[in-house]
Amino acid sequence: MRFHKFRDAVLNKISMKFRLRIVCLWYLISLMAETRKHSLTFASELSGTEKSAFSKFLKNNKDVAKYSLESLSKKQAKIYSKVLEKTKSLPWRVFILIDSTMQNRSSLKSENVQKFNHGKGFVIGHRWTNILLFFNGIIIPLPPIPFYTKKYCRENGLTYMTEHDRVVGYLNDLNLYEYVGFHKDNEVVVLTDSGYDNKKIQNTVLNRGWHFVTALKICRGVKSEARYAKTPKSSGWDGVGLFFKKYRKLAWQTVRILTDGPKRRRKEFRVRHAEVFLKGVGKIRAVCSEFKRKRDGRRKYLACGDLKATLCQILTAYRLRWKIEIFHKHVKMHLGFGDISAKHFSSVESHVSLIYCAYILLNAGLPGIGTDGTIPEKQRRVVKIPENKKTANIIHELTKIGGPDRYKNELKSVLAA
Repeated sequence: MRFHKFRDAVLNKISMKFRLRIVCLWYLISLMAETRKHSLTFASELSGTEKSAFSKFLKNNKDVAKYSLESLSKKQAKIYSKVLEKTKSLPWRVFILIDSTMQNRSSLKSENVQKFNHGKGFVIGHRWTNILLFFNGIIIPLPPIPFYTKKYCRENGLTYMTEHDRVVGYLNDLNLYEYVGFHKDNEVVVLTDSGYDNKKIQNTVLNRGWHFVTALKICRGVKSEARYAKTPKSSGWDGVGLFFKKYRKLAWQTVRILTDGPKRRRKEFRVRHAEVFLKGVGKIRAVCSEFKRKRDGRRKYLACGDLKATLCQILTAYRLRWKIEIFHKHVKMHLGFGDISAKHFSSVESHVSLIYCAYILLNAGLPGIGTDGTIPEKQRRVVKIPENKKTANIIHELTKIGGPDRYKNELKSVLAA
């Protein structure tokens, strides 16, 4: 594989100022290549460029990196969305997946670093809210939403907003036509976990004409249709967990769905459901689900804004949300999401945007990489491309007049030293 073909293919997809194209190209290659740590030192050794060039590039060009990610995601989405196909016999064609992830840092001295209660304990670092488009079996990451602390907002003249408010603003401004072309609003569904069980987000989705499938917190208020008609709107709400305990007459049903992956397995769930009113939102279908064989008491409460969707479709759609967890795993394990030690948060923002660009490029079928294989396999192919460039340069020098003699003299001088 010739290096210049790979180089031209990458530069044709990346929208970047001419003076920044080379340093951006080599930083992307360093992220796409297989290594133990995707650091500035590795990018410098791979390209032969000074490490300071990459440091200045990341610090001063966060908006350029974000624009490159946005234009690349639109370009690739348009290629894959020429014909929107249904996924697993679901009524929706375009899926918007939302979830947050942590970028760990070693101390609180860097900009915009905060302690977050994430999972089982407190974590020091940055929080990112990721938004993915999923359609036709393809994942397209959109520009993520960084969480800004109050201190960072004061120092940079920004208005502090909660994570949920930022998601609401993002969904209001999202123009799906630029990504997937013509589509019907009722063919779009937003998938979230219980961390985004928020009436503002849910109402924003419904106002756009989309649907949502989300996990509910056990204390989220719901009412049956009969009770909603008899009681005032300010009272009489039961937590969704308590609601399904009260209405034991709702019968359990068995739902069977097939999993993804090379070994497709059938999973069975026990499900109860009811059309209820969700507090602050309106009428939805509430679902109480658990594994049929385990019955360990860990139940999942789901809400679907599409009343026509079947139980099997709701469960299948919610399981598609797991793709964003796999995306987080890939960018952290293989693309160096956490391999950043910069003090300035602008460098971190540029780093994350270019990582998502690298993820898209690895799956774009570039010359020398192809479309088959896992991400590590594709990264091994990327490592060989710069090596081929070095071999091509040596062959080019040997074809010149007196080239073999000059090359022998250089080798002798190196060996003598």
